[in-house]
Amino acid sequence: MIVSASGGDDDGPASWTLWLKLALGVLFLLMGLKQWKGRPRQGHEADSPGWMKAIDRFTPGKAAGLAAALAVANPKNLVLAIGGAVSTASSTASTRGKTIASALMILITSLCTLLPLAVYLFGGTTSAKVLSEWKAWMAAHNAAIMTTVLIVLGTKYVGDAISGLAT
Repeated sequence: MIVSASGGDDDGPASWTLWLKLALGVLFLLMGLKQWKGRPRQGHEADSPGWMKAIDRFTPGKAAGLAAALAVANPKNLVLAIGGAVSTASSTASTRGKTIASALMILITSLCTLLPLAVYLFGGTTSAKVLSEWKAWMAAHNAAIMTTVLIVLGTKYVGDAISGLAT
C-alpha cells in the first residue's frame, strides 16, 4: 500500500478534502436554514434590492461588471465554486476526466446566464415578455429556490464526507 503525503491511501481522496467537504456541507446547510428563515412570510412579497431593480437599465459594460462582482463577492457563489473545485480535485478520475468535469461545471454554472441570453438573442418579439415572466417568478420564489439548492448540496457534501471518512 502506498501512502500519500496527506496520510491517506493513493486510491482515495486525501482526508483533508473530506474534512473540507464536510465543512462546506455544513456551511451549505446553515446558509439554507438562514435563507429559509429569512423568506417572506405568506401574503408578503419579497423586496428586490435597489441594484436588482436597476438591472433592466444597465449598459452591457455595467452588466459585465455586475456579473463579475456577483461571481466573486457573493458568499454562496464562492462556496459553490470552492465546493465544485474540491469535488473535482478530490475525485479519483484521470486528468482528462477532471478536465471534462471542470468544463461541465463551468458550462452548467453558466446556464443561468447563457439561457436568458439565448432567449434574448433568438426569442424574437416574445423574448422580453418571457424574460420578464422568468424574472418575476424567480424573484417571488427566490427563497424556496435557494433553500432547496443549498439543502440538497449540503446534504450531498455532508454525506460524501461522512462516507469517505468512515472508510
